[in-house]
Amino acid sequence: MTAPLTPPHQPPPHNPWPSPDPSSEGEDGGPDLLTELKHSAVVAGASLVAGVLLGLLWLWLAPRVPLISDGKAVFLKESEGESAIGADGTFVLLALAFGALAAALVFLLHRRGGVILVVALALGGVLGSLLAWGTGTFLGPTHDVAAHAREVGKGVVFDAPLELNTWGALLAWPVAAMVVHLALTALFGPRDPEEDWDASHDA
Repeated sequence: MTAPLTPPHQPPPHNPWPSPDPSSEGEDGGPDLLTELKHSAVVAGASLVAGVLLGLLWLWLAPRVPLISDGKAVFLKESEGESAIGADGTFVLLALAFGALAAALVFLLHRRGGVILVVALALGGVLGSLLAWGTGTFLGPTHDVAAHAREVGKGVVFDAPLELNTWGALLAWPVAAMVVHLALTALFGPRDPEEDWDASHDA
C-alpha cells in the first residue's frame, strides 16, 4: 500500500484560477439582484443630476418670447413669432441627446444588466426631464407677467416665462434612452453560445 500524495492534515494546493463567487452573479451570468439594484440606484441618481444640467442648457439655449405692455395689458411683441415653439423644440432636442448618451453609458458600463436596470434608465429619464423642466422654469423669467410688466414700465420689451407647451416633450429622454439601449443590445449585447451543428446533426 502506498502513502497518499497529499497528507490529510495539509491544505489542498492553491488554485490560481478560482471559480467566481456565485453570490455576485445570477443564474444567467449577469449580476445578482442586489448588485443590479445598486446599479439602478446609481443610474437614477445620475439621471437626476443630468436633469439639472439639461434644465440649465434649456434655459440658456431656448429662444425667448418677447412681451410688451401698453400700461393696461400685455401683448406678444411679435404676434407670429415661433419662439414658443422653439422652446419646446430645444427641450426635445436636448432631451433626445441626453437620453441617447445615458443609454450608451449604461450599456458600456453594465452590458449584462437586466430588466431592473433598463427600468431605472427609463424612470431616470422621466425624473430627469421633470427636474429639467422645473429647473428651467424656476430659474427663468418670472411667471408673474403682470407684475413684471408694471416693473419694467409701459412700452418696454421683456421676456415671457419659459414654458413647455407640449407635455409630450417630457417623454423624449426616456424614449430615446429605450430605443438606443435596445439597438445597442441587439447589435453588441452578449449572446448565448450557439449549439455545435455537427454534434447536434450526428446525434
